[in-house]
Amino acid sequence: MDTFATLSRLCQAHGVSGNEGEIRELIRSLAAPYADDIQDDVMGNLIVHKRGNGPKLMMASHMDSIGLIATHIDEKGMVQFGCVGGFDASDLVNQLFRFQNGTYAVCNMPADKSIDKCKIKDLYLDVGAKDQDEAKSMVKVGDTAAYVSPLKMLGKNRITGCYLDNRLGCLALLQTLEQVKNPANDLYFVFTTQEEVGLRGAQTSAFAIDPDYGLAIDVTLPDDLPGSSHISTSALGKGAAIKVMDYSIICHKDFVEKLNALAKQHDILVQPDIMYGGGTDAGVIHTTRCGVVSGGISFPARYVHSAVETCDLTDLDACVKLMTVLCETELEAV
Repeated sequence: MDTFATLSRLCQAHGVSGNEGEIRELIRSLAAPYADDIQDDVMGNLIVHKRGNGPKLMMASHMDSIGLIATHIDEKGMVQFGCVGGFDASDLVNQLFRFQNGTYAVCNMPADKSIDKCKIKDLYLDVGAKDQDEAKSMVKVGDTAAYVSPLKMLGKNRITGCYLDNRLGCLALLQTLEQVKNPANDLYFVFTTQEEVGLRGAQTSAFAIDPDYGLAIDVTLPDDLPGSSHISTSALGKGAAIKVMDYSIICHKDFVEKLNALAKQHDILVQPDIMYGGGTDAGVIHTTRCGVVSGGISFPARYVHSAVETCDLTDLDACVKLMTVLCETELEAV
């Protein structure tokens, strides 16, 4: 599975939270050659099963992205919008978006506003319409739009573009699915929906699978930029970030130790992931039913929720190696 080409396809597929059909079908086609069974559920989660005799291991990566939703079209043909997921106004101004129907739009602010005082409610989308009627023929209220930003190499081993959060996690699951030859555990690769608006897909899929172990694959904030406030611990290029805690979970101590031991045994580059804020699908997986032994593996990502998220492919390689080893190492019964 070619890393750059596959990731480019994943990042360009439409999948704003609650509207994940396009990205789900792409992932289904990529996963099918390596799966024993593939199902989707009412929430739109894609559940890929690779059978093994050991405990149930659920590995979750959300496939939804943040985006915009059209709420009103004014008399000049400008489209007002709401946000699906978290944005800062400064990330949106002068950015190009594409609605799922193919209509492009430029996000901008009124001429009498300055970026330092502008709020998201002040912004609008310009679809190139001459008036309200033309705009309504191009976009409907309720349509969702996503960033347009092609994936590019940045230096020798880094990549930048939109929606590395969390299409990079989806790629990691797909590459692990491809590489696991002798599953020692009963494996569930779950591509979840609506993570960006409240970890919703992971909650229902974890309840249905009832796993013994849960692992969330997602981005994490790095501590390697000028002026860092040290609210996180990871850095680009230092390996798979084994989660210890974030706002949504304090990871199971034994599982964290197991991941670190496997990394040491197989000479896999890892680093600790402690983050004061944010959360991942692990936040709802670990409290499912009577509780699930849960943890996370993360990729440090700069400029999260912008059109130029930036990651290091060294960290992706380490993550896939660690997950593959985990899948092929029989876990203790819970």
